[in-house]
Amino acid sequence: MKIRKAIHAGYCWGVERALDIVTDTAAAHPGETVRTLGPIIHNPHVVQSLEEKGVQSVNDLDEMGSGTVIIRTHGVPPETYEHAKAKGLNVVDATCPLVTLVQNKAKQLVQEGYHLVIFGNPRHPEVIGTIGHAGGKATVIEHPEDVEKVHLPKRVGVVVQTTQETELLAALLAHLAPRCKEVKIFNTICNPTIERQEAARELARDVQVVIVVGGKNSSNTRHLAEVCREEGATAYHIEDATELDPQWVKGIENIGITAGASTPGWLMDQVVERLEKIEPAV
Repeated sequence: MKIRKAIHAGYCWGVERALDIVTDTAAAHPGETVRTLGPIIHNPHVVQSLEEKGVQSVNDLDEMGSGTVIIRTHGVPPETYEHAKAKGLNVVDATCPLVTLVQNKAKQLVQEGYHLVIFGNPRHPEVIGTIGHAGGKATVIEHPEDVEKVHLPKRVGVVVQTTQETELLAALLAHLAPRCKEVKIFNTICNPTIERQEAARELARDVQVVIVVGGKNSSNTRHLAEVCREEGATAYHIEDATELDPQWVKGIENIGITAGASTPGWLMDQVVERLEKIEPAV
């Protein structure tokens, strides 16, 4: 059994930055209530580790009476900042700078008179936050073919959820082109996402099975599994080594492993260690 890791996998710099902010904030406010608004990143193991250090997450600002609230990497609508300040909370912003870029480009398109289209998951906090920064004036399209189901004006501006697939973006534009006279697009898929997807594609072409490690609620991790399947490999999305089924790799000679941008390296290492202990089929 040969195990290969994707060239680009695991933490991106935006996640590392956010975790540093949480650690530094907690250290700077000893004995004070420090909370993240929602999980700081989409990885339950990391969230649990922070909770063990005293930094828990809250789903609503009204769960806090005082203290410091950290805005997670995915960002929030402007009214969330206003609500936090009105409650007298100390606000520390850990929004990924690339998510902030999406928010700013969305505002720019609205100011320029374009009808804003956000290509992404309407239930994802990044998209919800971007809608807020655009003043609530946006149409969210989750799948390229959904363009045919919505009414759009002739002048459309597009921003993209940072974890989206580049191939799906191309498909979206193919659907938009016949329906709109003018389309202005900011390709706001982040470079780490593109790098991980391309590395996953290369890996999937050379192996039979790919184990994709990351939170089940992580969009970028789910997309990694999808791109591996698109290349013909069998892909399994797991959160940690305990979910690995030895039957998945029995008799498989070449196995690949990759991980989402919110996945710490030690989780990948544990998966590799478990794979190495699986006895080859006789």
